[in-house]
Amino acid sequence: MTFARACEGDARWAILPILHEELTMDRDVGCMTRYRRLRIPGATYFFTVNLARRGDDLLVTHIDDLRRAYAATHCEQPFQTDAIVILPDHLHAVWTLPPGDADFSSRWRKIKARFSRSVGKRRLRGWSKVRKREAGIWQRRFWEHAIRDEADFRAHMAYCWGNPVKHGHVARAVEWPHSSIHRDVRLGRVDPEWRGAVLEGSFGE
Repeated sequence: MTFARACEGDARWAILPILHEELTMDRDVGCMTRYRRLRIPGATYFFTVNLARRGDDLLVTHIDDLRRAYAATHCEQPFQTDAIVILPDHLHAVWTLPPGDADFSSRWRKIKARFSRSVGKRRLRGWSKVRKREAGIWQRRFWEHAIRDEADFRAHMAYCWGNPVKHGHVARAVEWPHSSIHRDVRLGRVDPEWRGAVLEGSFGE
């Protein structure tokens, strides 16, 4: 994957938000539920995207399929990847969207659909997923957080770097191969021996 440096300055934090309401079918209660997402054109977001089955390892065993899905979507609808880390059953990313663009949902939908088609697996699905023509590989929703300021940005960047350590996959962040920390080390943005603290809070896992 190719990653680009985040925009400098504070302009990206001070943008008028748009509250977008999505309707989804909740199979547990059998009715439509409303899910609100804060859409801010040109803003920076932190995302957590999970597989449907926790403990699965599709994202790393099929990492090349994920890279192709990600790259194809990036070419079709450009965005800036400030940080990304791929774990076996979930991923975290920090994106900055182009000016005037707040459509992160269609980008994630395309990445997930392309990966699912490429992997070609069909898991047991609930009826709501069948109706929505989903492959059953991914959780239907994802977590997003609009970055508020530079401190918030740095905290979520560090969360991406340190996530493989948090989950016990490696002792040091640079030992995990599927992370943008390697790019940031090469560019001198983070020390190779970085050992950030495990952050607490709501990160969508």
